[in-house]
Amino acid sequence: MRILVTGGAGFIGSALVRYLVAEGHQVLNLDKLTYAGNLSSLEPVAGSNLYSFVQADICDRAAVVEAIAGFRPDHIMHLAAESHVDRSITGAGEFVQTNVIGTFTMLEAARHYWADLTGDARTAFRFLHVSTDEVYGSLGPDGLFEETTPYDPSSPYSASKAASDHLAKAWHRTYGLPVVVSNCSNNYGPYHFPEKLIPLNILNALEGKPLPVYGDGSNIRDWLYVEDHARALHLICQKGRPGETYNVGGRNERTNIEVVRRICAIMDELRPAAKPHDRLITFVTDRPGHDHRYAIDATRLETELGWKAQENFDSGIDKTVRWYLDNEAWWRPLRGGVYTGERLGVLAEPAKA
Repeated sequence: MRILVTGGAGFIGSALVRYLVAEGHQVLNLDKLTYAGNLSSLEPVAGSNLYSFVQADICDRAAVVEAIAGFRPDHIMHLAAESHVDRSITGAGEFVQTNVIGTFTMLEAARHYWADLTGDARTAFRFLHVSTDEVYGSLGPDGLFEETTPYDPSSPYSASKAASDHLAKAWHRTYGLPVVVSNCSNNYGPYHFPEKLIPLNILNALEGKPLPVYGDGSNIRDWLYVEDHARALHLICQKGRPGETYNVGGRNERTNIEVVRRICAIMDELRPAAKPHDRLITFVTDRPGHDHRYAIDATRLETELGWKAQENFDSGIDKTVRWYLDNEAWWRPLRGGVYTGERLGVLAEPAKA
């Protein structure tokens, strides 16, 4: 199988590329290499004759068309996106450009490529659009996000992803393009860019720096180990029904403060300090528009396609902490230059009259 992956140098994308190559697929990684794109995440497959890379912006129609025409994929798995909520608060334009215009560009290029296919190649072609549970907004104390949950995005990031989801569905309904959409819960695991909650707090704990927790830490997320997600995406692309959505979740709900305290407990075990690491926990002003709870109902994926998460949160977070402790060579260049751990998404106070 020949599979084109956009955003394959990112966190989820690189996990997917590593998995696909291990499964014996020919993979072309198309990535712009923004701050969060890191080719060192692909070193395990970089020497494989099944893997190739092209640096290109998904908003560049000519580059996308050239890559598709040259590679002739059986499937396109579209993961390229701006994805950090805090960055979207102070820089929404890049999110609209990449997530909306970029997705439109990918859909149009795929549509024209697919239209020229014939026979089995045309029948087998799939375009998987990978999205987030944040498009659904916030849950109360009960219930789960289902594929039929109405969209109610809260941040510029989630609004841009909601827009791209609607485009993907419309290209299926209007043009017949065999599109499948997936919406996932919060991912974590190895090779995660250190601006996100889990890697940021692992590295801060390692360096004895404050562990920032928004608000009172009661916000709840459903955590999904990234390698479980990669398996799910492969399965959805292979067997998912065109026009349908599949929610991917780990069934591992935790409050943010529970997550950080678990990281502290593991660090106390693996890298004991003079005092317990949880003394570093620091509650900071909450994020604007911070959704309180996300939780995914993955029943369709589990029953229709037979997927199950292999990691629970305790096993996955233990693997993740150990990976960061063992792989300073990967994260140190990022921590030292690209992102030093500063607070993102802080709105300036309005000028006083």
